[in-house]
Amino acid sequence: MSEKLQKVLAAAGYGSRRELEQWITDGRVEVNGKPAKLGDRVTAEDAISVDGKRIKLAAADQKIRVLLYNKPEGEVCTRSDPEGRKTVFDHLPRLTGERWVVVGRLDINTTGLLLFTNNGELANRLMHPSYQVDREYLVRVHGAVDDAMIKRLREGVLLEDGPAKFSDVVPGERVGSNGWYTVALMEGRNREVRRLWESQGVEVNRLKRVRFGPIFMPSYVRMGQWIELDDRALADLLAATNMPASKKQRKQLPEDRKRWERQMKRLRSKGPSSR
Repeated sequence: MSEKLQKVLAAAGYGSRRELEQWITDGRVEVNGKPAKLGDRVTAEDAISVDGKRIKLAAADQKIRVLLYNKPEGEVCTRSDPEGRKTVFDHLPRLTGERWVVVGRLDINTTGLLLFTNNGELANRLMHPSYQVDREYLVRVHGAVDDAMIKRLREGVLLEDGPAKFSDVVPGERVGSNGWYTVALMEGRNREVRRLWESQGVEVNRLKRVRFGPIFMPSYVRMGQWIELDDRALADLLAATNMPASKKQRKQLPEDRKRWERQMKRLRSKGPSSR
């Protein structure tokens, strides 16, 4: 059975469907030795190349894996950086025949919870607004914030790329001219949290993501450390996007359990970070 080219590439871990559509438009993808075009459909028998290199397609029964990473400030969410800055991919475990796909980027000055998966379809569902997977942030705002401002942020304001709003805003502690707030939103446009606050004439000087859908940042995962989600957390994530589990997913292998237990022991004992 044939499927859309960008969906097949996404499932192989090469990026989101939107990114891959641009790759196809830019001529970076070939099918059976010929330049691909938007709308192409492929099967398992087709030879697909990206930037001249033959790719390995994801197996139909691929075991889905998801990592949670506690991103420090100063790292960028790209595989390589022309300016030589550290990237969030630098410390992840290596995959054989697969690639880690970042789920919802964080800008260089934002810290906190970042998810990676080896399954592009799951990444696409987690990021697409139609699946209504919300994100929660802890934010410190410099400037005066009143009830009218919070009401506007909940009801929606017009940004340069369209209307945006927080699904919730919960005030926290205030110290001098800075106030802490917990905010949630249903999408992840570029610097959206910062731009929403800036539209009200105040400045964000600290920003940390603490939740993505049903997944919260564990207190024992320190900056620069990662952990693989266990079966229960992964099942919650799949359920949040109506993503079916593969046959391999339904049966945990003994080596998978042992790997997870080693990670837990290392992190809970405050072992060395992944740096």
